Amino acid sequence: MRQRINGFTLIEVMIVVVIIGVLAAVALPAYREYAQRARRADAKNGLSDIQLALEKWRANNVRYTSTLADLNMTTTSEDGYYAMSLSNVTSFAYQVNAAPISGTLQDGDRCGTFVVNQSGPDYGAGASQECWRH
Repeated sequence: MRQRINGFTLIEVMIVVVIIGVLAAVALPAYREYAQRARRADAKNGLSDIQLALEKWRANNVRYTSTLADLNMTTTSEDGYYAMSLSNVTSFAYQVNAAPISGTLQDGDRCGTFVVNQSGPDYGAGASQECWRH
């Protein structure tokens, strides 16, 4: 009588490794995009907060302020993924930018910089309308 040996052959193990590799190659980029899309809320929330503070400032002063310090705001979004800045500030207009910070998980995000002005999102100067929807 022949003794039976239980276990896996090298071929079976290699097939499992290949299947795991294929699944990882598909799942990891999809997960990265999903996570970056979720972190874009950090930029949108920061822009909204600054926009509201600018409008409050304008209601109490003659013009918009050109510094975030006057608004008691920091130059980094709440979760630290975006650098916040003001530009093109005049008496009646402003532009607020949220750029991904290099070295963070948002670095390399396809949407790039989010921009709002006194009228709302500026799709031409920053992230596309599709990026704002997600």
